[in-house]
Amino acid sequence: MDAYTRIEQALEASLRPISTASPPRLTRALRHAVFPGGARFRPRLCLEVASASGDANPELALTAAVAIELLHCASLVYDDLPCFDDAPLRRGQPTVHVVYGEELAILSGNALIVRAFELLGDSCERWPQLAGPMLGLIARAAGSPYGITAGQAWESEPRINLRAYHRAKTGALFEAAVLAGALAGGGERAGWVGLGDRLGEAYQVADDLRDALGRPDIIGKPVGQDATHGRPSAVDRLGLDGAVGRLRDLLDGAIHQVPDCEGRGELITLLRGWAEHLLPRTQRANASAQVPFIATA
Repeated sequence: MDAYTRIEQALEASLRPISTASPPRLTRALRHAVFPGGARFRPRLCLEVASASGDANPELALTAAVAIELLHCASLVYDDLPCFDDAPLRRGQPTVHVVYGEELAILSGNALIVRAFELLGDSCERWPQLAGPMLGLIARAAGSPYGITAGQAWESEPRINLRAYHRAKTGALFEAAVLAGALAGGGERAGWVGLGDRLGEAYQVADDLRDALGRPDIIGKPVGQDATHGRPSAVDRLGLDGAVGRLRDLLDGAIHQVPDCEGRGELITLLRGWAEHLLPRTQRANASAQVPFIATA
């Protein structure tokens, strides 16, 4: 079974217990937040690093991957709320608050976060030596000062450190995916530190480019959000060519940072494939130009 299918089935299984007795509209809102998914970059990265590191505990790696994706989906629900982006579309469908209202959108985000940590908590009995460190590193990626909560909060500051903003808003869960994969796989985590930060920043720079140059019908969500909300972006700070150059540098740096391990070659091949998806095929500065980024959140 390929990694994407494993992740989809595990996500289905993770929601099943709370779907059987939850209020029906909350159940539907939860599923709307998680399915259909995007590229599932973060959980796939977790599984691939675990495999490259020795794949010592594949079920723990899958648990961590699912928890990380649930946290990511919750963050998207919040990001789309009227108090933040007020976005009508996500992954090509109406956002959760548009379909179910703000109250259920907030509650569904809360439920996804709690479910993620419930899954990690359940792993403590099976992997007592690994579950504590796993829980800690994923919690840090969700909170503050360096996690996705801080990343969202940076948008409320009058002055924003772009690097810190990108690292927290996007890099944190990528870094957690890499380190969780290394931990579950049985590898030495020290050699993997910083790889996820590079990949996360690259993903955010690519997202800034999509926002500046893309089309909603291509990327499945509104464009021009950074300019509308006065947020800093790589395109705003570096210019179009500078942002593309930064994206290339980050991707090349991430690929070269993969440590020596059993599955290094396979992981590098995967990262090169992702790089092709993230890099724009055209660099025209016309905001109406079609920029076919394939990857979605």
